Amino acid sequence: MIKIAPSILSADFTKLGSDIESVSTADYLHFDVMDGVFVHNLSFGFPVLNSVRLFTDMILDVHLMIQTPSRFITEFAKAGGDIITFHVESEMPDSIKEVIKNIHDHGKRAGLSIKPETPADVLFPYIELLDLVLVMTVEPGYGGQEFQYDMLSKISDLRKIIDRCGVACELEVDGGINFETAKLCIEAGADVLVAGSDMFSAADRAVHIAELRCP
Repeated sequence: MIKIAPSILSADFTKLGSDIESVSTADYLHFDVMDGVFVHNLSFGFPVLNSVRLFTDMILDVHLMIQTPSRFITEFAKAGGDIITFHVESEMPDSIKEVIKNIHDHGKRAGLSIKPETPADVLFPYIELLDLVLVMTVEPGYGGQEFQYDMLSKISDLRKIIDRCGVACELEVDGGINFETAKLCIEAGADVLVAGSDMFSAADRAVHIAELRCP
């Protein structure tokens, strides 16, 4: 079954608890961390993640859009992240395997993400080490952007290599997900869909989660 990961970047932080409850039928809760360096925006960090962890038992899918994430893996693991995903562009190539190992050493699932301009084959050497790969279908850093349809071929390429390797690595897609683009991503091979502005603008979020799973 397709998994849905609402992104609380698009939630109303004046009522964050009730917004989280409204998407509790989803599979993961997506937590976007931005540092103003790797991307041109700031979001939230350990204190908010820790508070969310105390509030919900949902799987927390932490997406690190920060420079040199190796500095903070321990803190995000301790704060309650269940899946910790970082960008291949944010670390030196000779450090990536060590960061993946560090995430696993903390008992967490490890993910690796790529920006739209980064080719899929950059991820191929790491597939067998990962629990998740994340394809950005918008430029990371801002919610509400339009889906980049030329990313569908990248999703398909990664689906093929994951299947060929025979590993339990989920393929997640983030950016511009709605009823139409969800269908295209699923057809291309996605396992997990991150939905932000589309999700939190829905009148009935539980219904919308069910709709995105089977568009």
